[in-house]
Amino acid sequence: MTAAQADLQIDRPTVADGAALWRIAKDSKVLDLNSSYSYLLWCRDFAATSAVARDERGEPIGFVSGYLRPDSPRTLLVWQVAVDASYRGRGLAAALLDGLAARTAEEHGVDTVETTITPGNTASERLFTAFAERHGALLEREVLFDAGQFPDGPHDPEVLYRIGPLTR
Repeated sequence: MTAAQADLQIDRPTVADGAALWRIAKDSKVLDLNSSYSYLLWCRDFAATSAVARDERGEPIGFVSGYLRPDSPRTLLVWQVAVDASYRGRGLAAALLDGLAARTAEEHGVDTVETTITPGNTASERLFTAFAERHGALLEREVLFDAGQFPDGPHDPEVLYRIGPLTR
């Protein structure tokens, strides 16, 4: 943990965090924004597989949302990672991801992390490639959903990143 992260707290989100998480996702300008309602539900129903970073006042400044794959319960699917603009570049996304992976490994036996990334999202590509390296894990990539599968207009393909088994 860096000195910049020392004053930060990382824990499970609560319903009271839902609006802030929605705002952080909206302000990212790169995430597919879900409805504000979905962030409230996420904070209620998937808090055990998600993480929020808080500043010294306890306000959310970043989050990772995820869930255990129903057909592969030792796999954590990371849905979204976002950090408030004023806190970017400090390693917070990596700290959130590492903390969530450690917690879900301990509590649920998670040994694999998956996420999808659109081509050209270099920040996410770097985040998850570095995560695989830090954890001594293989990284496999394949197109999960091609552009033509999205019914609501143009959408880049979603490339599945499968990282595992996690060793450290």
